[in-house]
Amino acid sequence: MNSVIRLGGFRLKFRAMANDGFSESEEAPQLIVEFAGPDAPLLTQRHGELLRSLEHLAAQSLRLDAREQYLLSFDALSFKAIEAREMRLTAETAAAGVIESGMPYSFSPTNSRERRMMHLLFKQIAGVETASQGEGLERYLVVYPEGKTHLPAPVPAMPQRGGFGGTRSDRSGRPDQPRRDGGFRRR
Repeated sequence: MNSVIRLGGFRLKFRAMANDGFSESEEAPQLIVEFAGPDAPLLTQRHGELLRSLEHLAAQSLRLDAREQYLLSFDALSFKAIEAREMRLTAETAAAGVIESGMPYSFSPTNSRERRMMHLLFKQIAGVETASQGEGLERYLVVYPEGKTHLPAPVPAMPQRGGFGGTRSDRSGRPDQPRRDGGFRRR
């Protein structure tokens, strides 16, 4: 990790700690790495992409299987704790909506780690069940009322992929103009 920090030109220090074993979950990380320093905010930008990338590199260097990567957790500025609170609130809100409406709810596509975390959160909430649907980058989590996984689940809007900074253009090369409602209009 020192080499990555030095070669990346980051002004960071880190502290690695073994899990104390007092976690409520069997699936808690066994090794926790906490970053601090002037460049720590860089690690949490763009939803923690750089933090997750460093975590992924470390997991690869430790030769952890994809199913074992949860054993390792990198954090900076309590980013993961804040993210976990937000996920719990999201899960509780979605579960309440599903229980009240009696209809399934589909989340937007997420990576396998986030889906796994959400599945674990929903296991702690009575009255709902979850399932993953879709394939690859379009895989998403569905929350069902308990015992009603046979109900058709709404398909979430899939994210736009590709495209030169997120702009679309017609064949003339002129960029489309964004509308206030998030869509596009032709020039």
